[in-house]
Amino acid sequence: MDALDYANKSLLRFTTSGSVDDGKSTLIGRLLYETNCIYEDQYAAVAKTSAKRGDGRVDLALLLDGLAAEREQGITIDVAYRYFTTAKRKFIIADTPGHEQYTRNMVTGASTADLAIILIDARHGVMTQSKRHGFLISLLQIPHLVVAVNKMDLVGWDQGVYDAIVRDYGEFSQKLDIQDITFIPISALEGDNVTTRSANTPWYDGQTLLHVLENVHVAADRNLVDFRFPVQTVLRPDLDFRGFAGTVVSGTVSVGEELAALPSGRTSRIRRIVTFDGDLETAVAGQAVTLVLQDEIDVSRGDMLVRRHNLPHVANEFDAMLCWMDEERLDPRTAYVLKHTTHKVKAHVRDVTYRIDVDTLHREASDGFGLNEIGRVSLKTSRPLYFDSYRRNRGTGSFILIDPVSNRTVAAGMIRGRTSSVHEVTRTRHAEPRRSTNVQWEAGAIGTADWEARNGHKGAVVWCTGYSGAGKSTVARGLVRRLFDEGRQVMMLDGDNVRHGLCGDLGFGDQDRSENIRRVGEAAKLFWQQGNIVVCTFISPFRADRDFVRSLLPEGVFVEVYVKCDLGVCRRRDPKGLYAKAEAGQIKDFTGIDSPYEEPEAPEVVIETDLETVEQVVQRIHRHLADQGII
Repeated sequence: MDALDYANKSLLRFTTSGSVDDGKSTLIGRLLYETNCIYEDQYAAVAKTSAKRGDGRVDLALLLDGLAAEREQGITIDVAYRYFTTAKRKFIIADTPGHEQYTRNMVTGASTADLAIILIDARHGVMTQSKRHGFLISLLQIPHLVVAVNKMDLVGWDQGVYDAIVRDYGEFSQKLDIQDITFIPISALEGDNVTTRSANTPWYDGQTLLHVLENVHVAADRNLVDFRFPVQTVLRPDLDFRGFAGTVVSGTVSVGEELAALPSGRTSRIRRIVTFDGDLETAVAGQAVTLVLQDEIDVSRGDMLVRRHNLPHVANEFDAMLCWMDEERLDPRTAYVLKHTTHKVKAHVRDVTYRIDVDTLHREASDGFGLNEIGRVSLKTSRPLYFDSYRRNRGTGSFILIDPVSNRTVAAGMIRGRTSSVHEVTRTRHAEPRRSTNVQWEAGAIGTADWEARNGHKGAVVWCTGYSGAGKSTVARGLVRRLFDEGRQVMMLDGDNVRHGLCGDLGFGDQDRSENIRRVGEAAKLFWQQGNIVVCTFISPFRADRDFVRSLLPEGVFVEVYVKCDLGVCRRRDPKGLYAKAEAGQIKDFTGIDSPYEEPEAPEVVIETDLETVEQVVQRIHRHLADQGII
């Protein structure tokens, strides 16, 4: 076959599943044999092994059961991948285990499939395991399902048996999110309706299995709209080349298009799309390429390039369906490593919403999952992720959880969307803050405008937010010194200083963090009313808390300064040794380690302390205050 013809053929990934001994491996062996995709020595070896059984048949299943344990037991344990091609298409098959003990193996094998084949033994009808696999296929959003009713030869090709299975499974499938289901009566052992029509089923007027595989339309199932490019690595072989390597997860992109880099939000246009075989004008989903941009913008591994008007969700709390794959039960107290595209962050399973009985599809209350159990959870990550729902984009909607100690993959997850739990809605009490009773606000003898007139400048609240170690206090002290030397009425509220007195009774959980910011915001408002420029330095990791402080003040008074610094740089700086203590487990709920930081969406000023000097960033904040007429 010509190499170019082979390369231009479309590819179909499909998976097979079913109960134990339903004939999955035999079916795949039959497909490989009938399409001439096995070597003569392979067939000879299988024939020799089959002869020992004395039934005179060549057991094509032995082409798949590669492990000794599988051959001895006659079952499939591991996920076996096989490849074959026909005149129309290339195929990758994942032969997955049928036993419920290996549900995790099936999820792994089916996670990238375009089509699934469920085999049902005609003698036994629709079994619990057949329903289990249908549910998993629905959960994984595999768009096409073929139900192959196998071993029809053992029931005398009885149409009534076939019709009953079609009716039973059709009724069950109405509960699932599967739109395209095809039923085919087959005998994998004899080859009936696998690659050629069988004379034994004159009552069946459908297509053979191979015809369905060759002609099913899968291009429309792939997301070619939402361009997502997680950066795998930055390539800089010399001073003249800087490219961002990775795989196009979804969508398409062409030279000259404008892209935005997340999380920085910086934009640039594509200058080149580089591959080993030469430059491309357009890259599509599934291609591994290197993108060269026109501008030198800060992009690193784990960042994502997207179109500026077609953005993914950005959040550090979201709901997901989770398939637990580890012998040890899920422990909500454990900080797992979450790998999403090329990004790794620490994550907690904050809440187990329910466990699903995959036999009945009923939802059950649970405090955790055991091996092969599936359910819905809420997760919280230490840094925001850039994701789409799994239903919309399987590439950016899936993730795995890794045990940080053993480095085992413990779970696979599918993102449903941003968290919408009661906890999320009521995390802060800012909507209706508690008020003391029997008190009345007393207006001051001197109004804010009078204070500002005497001071010679307007009052403002300059709110510096960012990770610990980002340089907030250093920048704030530099700004306060400059404003003081200019004769401005200025004061500083520092996070550590406030917690020595005003907020000394608060901890570092979500509620206490919110209360800390509420108190500081109210205090800053009082100082602003007397014409002060109040410089505040607080990690203030939650966007809602910062927005609350902004809501306390008139428009234009609150100046949010995002003190941006790479988390790795903050860790290396670690001026107070807090990161080291947090990673050792001595400090809980530490931002950037086991508690998230929500980046500002539209700050007035963004400064990057790992790229600029203190003098430079102080000058930029000072210029903003001047441009806004505050000083």
